[in-house]
Amino acid sequence: MPETVPNHSPLTYVLVHGGGSSARFWDRLLSLLDAPALAVDLPGRASHPADLGTITVDSEVASVVGDIADAAITGPIVLVAHSSGGLVVPGVVAALGGQVAHVVLNAALVPLEGGCGLDGMKTQHREGLAFAVKQAQATGTTITLPGAPPDPEAFRNAYGGDPLSDADLAYMTDPLRAVPDTVHHYFQPVHWSIAAHVAVTYVLNERDRPVSPAMQEEMITRLPHPPTVVRLATGHLPAVTEPEAFAAVLAKVAATVR
Repeated sequence: MPETVPNHSPLTYVLVHGGGSSARFWDRLLSLLDAPALAVDLPGRASHPADLGTITVDSEVASVVGDIADAAITGPIVLVAHSSGGLVVPGVVAALGGQVAHVVLNAALVPLEGGCGLDGMKTQHREGLAFAVKQAQATGTTITLPGAPPDPEAFRNAYGGDPLSDADLAYMTDPLRAVPDTVHHYFQPVHWSIAAHVAVTYVLNERDRPVSPAMQEEMITRLPHPPTVVRLATGHLPAVTEPEAFAAVLAKVAATVR
């Protein structure tokens, strides 16, 4: 098992956004955190342009690791991932050895060992996406996800929990955060066995619509070891809709690794 970074080193949060978003997803959270934070853009999003049709989990892992190196972060890391951002977590943990002191997953996708992001989707979404990608491949085309919606109102009830307020809706549909995205990474293998040494806290959103509470419960059982489970009575976006509560969860985690 890799050795952890000594506790006297400064701690840093590294924040990984989910699908169709960017590092700006975390804007409301940053000022509430009790330690420095690095919010990263995954490839193809915002500061990291790339071909959305060919992005893999491995390329996303390499991007996150590169951003951490560029930021000269040498102390322990609490790695925080939302939704599909969870796909990169095992690879980042493995690449950084013992530097990742704790992982926080928020409604994050945890595939079966060697499985892929499709394992965390609702059946109709999984089957629909697989069929659409197969059809696109047959015609030599590529499927990507659109960015900011032409009608933001369609997103007001999309995330579960209470309907988004006008301010929350404007925040989530801002083109800085609602960005075009890949579907290719959902088909890439993920191996949590390579990160079995790291402690995990899973933040389960009890009123989540995109990733149902039942699916979150199932994904928790796929982790190599039972995580600490924190339940929030929120929809899919607690870092946006209840940032103080989410920051409090992270502060409690950080206190265990300092």
